[in-house]
Amino acid sequence: MEFHVITLFPEMFTALQSGLIGRAQTSGTIIVHAYNLREHGLGPYRQVDDAPYGGGSGMVMRPEPLGAAIDTVMAQNPALLRILMSPQGEMLNQTIVRELAQNALGLLLIAGRYEGIDDRVLSMVDREISIGDYVLSGGELPAMVVIEAVARLLPGVLGNPESLAEESFGPSGMLEYPHFTRPEEFRGMRVPPVLVSGDHSRIQGWRQAEALKRTLLRRPHLFSTHGKKLK
Repeated sequence: MEFHVITLFPEMFTALQSGLIGRAQTSGTIIVHAYNLREHGLGPYRQVDDAPYGGGSGMVMRPEPLGAAIDTVMAQNPALLRILMSPQGEMLNQTIVRELAQNALGLLLIAGRYEGIDDRVLSMVDREISIGDYVLSGGELPAMVVIEAVARLLPGVLGNPESLAEESFGPSGMLEYPHFTRPEEFRGMRVPPVLVSGDHSRIQGWRQAEALKRTLLRRPHLFSTHGKKLK
């Protein structure tokens, strides 16, 4: 799957050359292209922003550079789903991540900066997505979050794809059960006896009950929506 990103800071995406996503790129399972919006800037200084009509603080990204950049990428990859990373977009969750992972021909992620983008650019995108109700300097980190979340659902990216079935926000929609490893005792706290019992049926029951309990305590809205799936 291909991920294309329009950004003022393409160098930020070298961070994706490490870890799981880095290995997926090395193997060719995914491809990440970052395009410098400044190449489509206006005039000798490659201007990409301007003062807002009506006054106000900050600068707004001009529509011409963004439009030109989108057109250039889409001309070579016409089937890409165009996504603007925006604090006003729909909140990213695992359901949306799974939807995006189905777009096998790839995603075009547009990372804004400054106070925002000229609203007319919205006519050129298919979807607006936010990663949370807080303020960042730009859309680069949200774009990387989308790439990581989507890529790990693709065949061949995870070493053990079965882990997708049990992790938080997986098919059940619930939080994941607690995890423990060696040593059996750490600072006076012991691993729950059931996990060292060797009784796989009891272990499965304990994990199911703990997932329900943790979801009820920490994400009650998920429990009300998905709890019946684990009963």
